[in-house]
Amino acid sequence: MRFDLTDLKLFVHIAESGSITAGAQLAHLALPSASARIRGMEQALDVPLLQRGRRGAEPTEAGRALLHHARLIARQVNDMQADLAEFASGLKGRIRLLCNTSAMTEFLPDALAAFLAAHPQLGIDLEERLSRDIVQAVAEGAADIGIVSDAANAEALQTFAFRDDRLALVMARSHPLARQYRRRSSIRYADALAHDFIGLAGDSAFQQYAAGQASRLGLHMHCKIRLRSFEAVCRMAASGAGLALMPETAARRSADANRLLVLKLSDEWADRKLLICVRDLDALPRHARELVATLRRD
Repeated sequence: MRFDLTDLKLFVHIAESGSITAGAQLAHLALPSASARIRGMEQALDVPLLQRGRRGAEPTEAGRALLHHARLIARQVNDMQADLAEFASGLKGRIRLLCNTSAMTEFLPDALAAFLAAHPQLGIDLEERLSRDIVQAVAEGAADIGIVSDAANAEALQTFAFRDDRLALVMARSHPLARQYRRRSSIRYADALAHDFIGLAGDSAFQQYAAGQASRLGLHMHCKIRLRSFEAVCRMAASGAGLALMPETAARRSADANRLLVLKLSDEWADRKLLICVRDLDALPRHARELVATLRRD
């Protein structure tokens, strides 16, 4: 049984994209070549690795076992290359960092800008995902570092405190609900869901989280419009177009803050803590450990 790195990277790309075609493109291989490599791997193991169907391809039980080891090998090769690259000029390493929406928009930009300025030889692959998906990716070795809400089950990982992230409900002071709650400091999420909302674009992890909390209450979050940033959401909320759910920090720093009523959510899940999570801090490359240390200090 002989697999080369191209085989393993191809299999990871296919498993993560759910498509042999997409996996081949990510691996920079022609589709016939990629298909032949997968067939060769299955023949060598005498077991199917992919379940092919109309919706694409997903790993079989044997494929999931191979995926786990392929990710470990790819990570070790990347770590080796990063360490050896320190002896050459140019970029000396990349860090794979996954985070939720609040961390991406509110807390990471300044911290990462300072870190990259101090480490010009490094690069960071930053991606936004749901906290539960980040935990899984870090546990499987698909990411070096994750930043998640404390609501996610990260017991299998090493975690470190990062930031407080209280969620708030934002509305124009002229909104009917604002007049009702103008003498209060908090509101239940369920009491707001009868009104129209302004949300983030559909691929936002935060928007998926907000909609999921509404579903747990047996209610629906109706969004009249979806925008790409909390700042844009604040501007539209200030005009009276609807309510908005967002981190309290985003609402307080908005240029339209004086036109907005900001109410804390009284729901327990809205008082969140953000955590840095890693699989094994000591096993991370040195530059990734330095980023964790920087984020913890920050």
